[in-house]
Amino acid sequence: MVMQVLQKTQTIVRYQNDNGEIYYGIVEDDKILQLSSTFMEVLNNELKYDGIRVKYSDVKILEPVAPSKVVNFGWTYAAHAKETGGKANLKEPFLFLKPASSLIPDHGDIILPSSDLTKQVEMEGEVALVIGKRGKNIKEEEALDYVFGCTIFNDVTARDLTKKDPQFTRGKGFDTFGPLGPCIVTGIDPTNLHIVTTLNGKVVQDGNTNQMSLSIPFLISWISKVMTLEPGDVLATGSPSGSCPMKSGDVVSVEVENIGKLSNYVI
Repeated sequence: MVMQVLQKTQTIVRYQNDNGEIYYGIVEDDKILQLSSTFMEVLNNELKYDGIRVKYSDVKILEPVAPSKVVNFGWTYAAHAKETGGKANLKEPFLFLKPASSLIPDHGDIILPSSDLTKQVEMEGEVALVIGKRGKNIKEEEALDYVFGCTIFNDVTARDLTKKDPQFTRGKGFDTFGPLGPCIVTGIDPTNLHIVTTLNGKVVQDGNTNQMSLSIPFLISWISKVMTLEPGDVLATGSPSGSCPMKSGDVVSVEVENIGKLSNYVI
């Protein structure tokens, strides 16, 4: 049956059950209402509830989408730009992409590369946007209409490499350097969300998307003039200040109001 949507806001997860089957579902407290809908049907709000409820803790939560691309906007927060050797208050963002092979889900392991490759791996907690419909040359005033929902991203970075390489692909692109999730939340305003990143329970980043020097609608419009945005694409909007090194045995968590918490282990 098609679920009647009574709330503007929905919390959507992608998960795998004990039989290896992958579903989308709607989170309600500690349960998930399992959907038979495809991803495109979910995007179109065609939520087909198949009558099954599963416990959140009984399934493996996956990355909420399998994007065609992960677009990252750098130095969108002035203080973070300064602390990482970038330029504050740019008129255009510093742009880079992450490969799909970097993505891991909530509670996935961040695997540190060997010390002969990098000696300084840091976290960057961010709000990420999930694109809901195809868009090219999007007008800034219409940009938020292309956002299906918001999720959380940790832009794990080999800082010693980004400081010496002419571009960021190597320092940003290692396997497991893109924790994403745990869910997509629809119907919330991405332009005013509180972000807190903790390392082993200690707050290291504390910011808000309203502190960005470049607005989210501007970023969506700007990137759509360069590349066509496809449904499911992820746009990571940049990190507040406070990024710091991680080591094996650490736990890093990024919590965003109205979305949830993304936690990962470092090994």
